[in-house]
Parts: sequence; structure tokens; C-alpha cells
Amino acid sequence: MSASLRPIPGDTVSQTVQRATELIEFIAEDPRTLAEAAEKFDVHRSTVFRQLQTLERAGFLVHRSDGRYAIGPRIISIAQHALERIDLRRIAHDHLIRLQTRAGCTVHLAQLMENSIVYVDKIEDTSGVRMYSRVGRTVLPQATGVGKAILAQLPAARRDAVLAGVEWHAYTDTTLTDRKSLDVELDRIARRGWAVDDSEFEGFTNCIATPVSNSDGTVVGAISLTSLKALHNLDDLRTHLDDLLETASRVSRDLG
Repeated sequence: MSASLRPIPGDTVSQTVQRATELIEFIAEDPRTLAEAAEKFDVHRSTVFRQLQTLERAGFLVHRSDGRYAIGPRIISIAQHALERIDLRRIAHDHLIRLQTRAGCTVHLAQLMENSIVYVDKIEDTSGVRMYSRVGRTVLPQATGVGKAILAQLPAARRDAVLAGVEWHAYTDTTLTDRKSLDVELDRIARRGWAVDDSEFEGFTNCIATPVSNSDGTVVGAISLTSLKALHNLDDLRTHLDDLLETASRVSRDLG
């Protein structure tokens, strides 16, 4: 996210919404002080303070006793309500819990929403190992298992739309950094029915993933098993592949 709280051309209401969104996203990453927010967006403290106060009064932020601002109860309630109305998450959730119990790794559920892929559910590793991923976060389609599992099932035009804004950046040594290489990989995934993330976004994690489709065969999302490489490498994760595929099949059937 770019630091862009400074005045921008355009409608005043649009500017206000953009600025509020940027502040909320920044504070959602970690509770922040007024000074940290002012430094992040390179504006005077008084400007940020007024914006923080407005968001606090609306219940979107809370001002903690340690001086930091954190996400408030109103925005948490709105997010939870929205998540509960996502059919894929509601239908898949119990299946994901059972898969996590058997496999012991972190389980992610991602959904294709228009031209974005978004994490909509996550069952944490019960050993206490926590992944950086977060429900509501947009997925990098070209550098994640769930992203590639979904892309591999899309028709060409839809795939182009999802990849339209991709920056072909090498996050690690194994990241696919051009469309040609990705298409070759997606053809392979389409043939075998599952994808891998070989430390392509974060060098210390890997995962396997498989798509979820509705009754007419249209891909709507994907499920993945993710682990720190130090605990489980790709070969270890593949021992749970049949279970992952069966879980995705059950969710697909339940979607109707």
C-alpha cells in the first residue's frame, strides 16, 4: 500500500474514504501510535489525529491505554457479518476443521471474488505455529498454491482478467516471474488437479492446494495445506494429498 494521505485530485468524499481506508489497513497490520501513522503517510500529526478521532468515534478504531490505535469493535462486527454470509466459507468450515485435525498443518480457504482471490477462512496449526496470512487478505495469484489452483481452472479470458494487475516480482528464488512460465505451470496443475507453492512468496513456507468447484464445474475457490518448511517439506505435505482432494470434493458436493 502506498502512503498517500496527502491531498489528491478528485472528489472530496472520495479522498476522505481513500484516506480512511489506508489508515484502517495500516492499523489492521499492527496497532499504531499517532507518530507512526504520521510518519507512514508523511503528513502533520494534527491531520492524522483528526482522521483517527473520526474513525474512533465511528467505532472503527479504539485508542488503547498504551497510546496505540487498534481496530475497533464496529469494523470487526461488520467483517464477521460479511464472512458469515459467504456461502463457501459457511459450507466448508467444518470440513476444514476436520482436515486440519488430521493433517496438523494450517488450512486455508480462498475464494475467487470477481477478479481477485481472497482468503475467506483459515484454521491455524494447533502446534501454535502461526502463518502471516490473514482472512480478508488478497492472494497473489501467481505465487500461491490457492492462486494457481484457481487460475489453472479458469478460461483464458477470466485468467487474463485475474492476472491483469500482477507485478512479476521475484519474491524468492522459486517465484514464477513471467506469464509464459506461469502458463506452463498452470497446464501441469490442470492435468493433475492440484498445485504447490514451493516457497514462492515466503522462503520459509510451502503448501499444496486444490480447487473447489460448484455443481456446474465452475471453480469458486481453493483449499490448501500450508506449513513452515522446517516442520514439513513438500513431500511431507503430499502425504496428505488424498485427504486434501477428498475434502475439496466434499465441499464441492455440498455447494450443490
